[in-house]
Amino acid sequence: MSSLRHPLVQVAVTVALTAGWVAVFLTGTSLGTTATVAVSGLAVLGASFLLAWGAETAEKDVPRAFAIAVLAVLAVAPEYAVDALFAWNAGAGGATAEACAQFTAAEIETGVTSLAAACHDANLAIANMTGANRILIGIGWAGIAVFTVWRATKTKDPAVISREGMLSDAVQLDRDIATEITFLFLATMWAFLVPLGGGIGIFDTLFLVGLYVAYIGLVLKSDTEHGEEHVGVPKYFQNWSLPWRPIVVLLLFGYSGAMIFTAVEPFAHGLEDIGLELGIPGFFMIQWIAPLASESPELIVVAVLVNKARSTAGFNALISSKLNQWTLLIGTIAVVYSLALGRYGVLPFDSRQAAEIWITAGQSFFALSILVNFEISVRESILLFVLFISQVLVEFALIQDLLVLPITSHELLLGYTALYMLAGTALFVSRRASLVLLLGLAGDAVRTALGRDPVHPEYID
Repeated sequence: MSSLRHPLVQVAVTVALTAGWVAVFLTGTSLGTTATVAVSGLAVLGASFLLAWGAETAEKDVPRAFAIAVLAVLAVAPEYAVDALFAWNAGAGGATAEACAQFTAAEIETGVTSLAAACHDANLAIANMTGANRILIGIGWAGIAVFTVWRATKTKDPAVISREGMLSDAVQLDRDIATEITFLFLATMWAFLVPLGGGIGIFDTLFLVGLYVAYIGLVLKSDTEHGEEHVGVPKYFQNWSLPWRPIVVLLLFGYSGAMIFTAVEPFAHGLEDIGLELGIPGFFMIQWIAPLASESPELIVVAVLVNKARSTAGFNALISSKLNQWTLLIGTIAVVYSLALGRYGVLPFDSRQAAEIWITAGQSFFALSILVNFEISVRESILLFVLFISQVLVEFALIQDLLVLPITSHELLLGYTALYMLAGTALFVSRRASLVLLLGLAGDAVRTALGRDPVHPEYID
């Protein structure tokens, strides 16, 4: 093994990403806004890797049920940290639907009072959540699919299907992912209803968190195979003897948790300040730039798996991560908000953020219609990316007055939502046989977990 590829060298390099923030935090050094964002952002990035490695290493010594629960939470930890910060500030500042109604959108955006600033934080919580989810599909799913097909020329990945025609090569997914796709579909359909309630409240929390708990319970009961073999850093640490292995896990958890806890606030607020200095609304920075730091570790890890011809494991991780974010992340920020408010409350957001939720749900709906036949082609991946990036660029151009259209930014979001829904519905109709197979596999997984015989045993390979 090359010394530069040794697991301990990888850990050292990752810890080095956090060193700058440690020095700033311990010495109280005051940096400029840009430098603070760069240093704290690198710390969040490094901490994300350490969290993932710690969780995977822990599977050696803890029950699988506990390991899955921990991994589920850690998968959304960086995004959750930013969202929780804004949700907490919104609740602590007394932002309620009634209180925020007295301000105009401009007053909330500029934070003319502390209450208006709290209302702005409530909107930022939604902006970060929707941005993270759309990046995961628009860049993550699409980019990894194209990368998988490209790398297959060298890795001979068996999951890649070569077909005639331009951009027709595709990545074939494991049918075992039918359960995740079905649960993700249920969460997506619920997300369309969230804006109709005027905010994120108790029913959203109960349904989405309950949905994820049901999913975990189903996976635990149906998972009779041995756990997936780990590679790289987790595999190296799992070979350590007791008591050093659990000590390493605790150190990874503790150190990375401290980095996220201390660095996420200056990182998020710094991004907002940079946006304002550049004339860009703070929510645009929080929605698109902040999630890149928290999503990058996962995408890099998946890319490494693909590079080793383990694309099936990589895509399973991406789809599971989307399910985590679309259930736990949405469902729990209302709890954080209520704790800060001091009583039960509904996390409010304006009509603009309602449209952001709808377009995010629309994108998820369209992406699921692509995966319903357990494949994603290069052509479909490019379409996912083009739809995602075009909306972001057009919206940015409208905000910066670089483009004049007969519609507002809000109407643009609704238009893309309709486009996603029409395209997704058309695909579901044309692939209705695959949809029946998908639902049959998911139904049989439920019946098997409950100790009953599957209705369609022919679906099982």
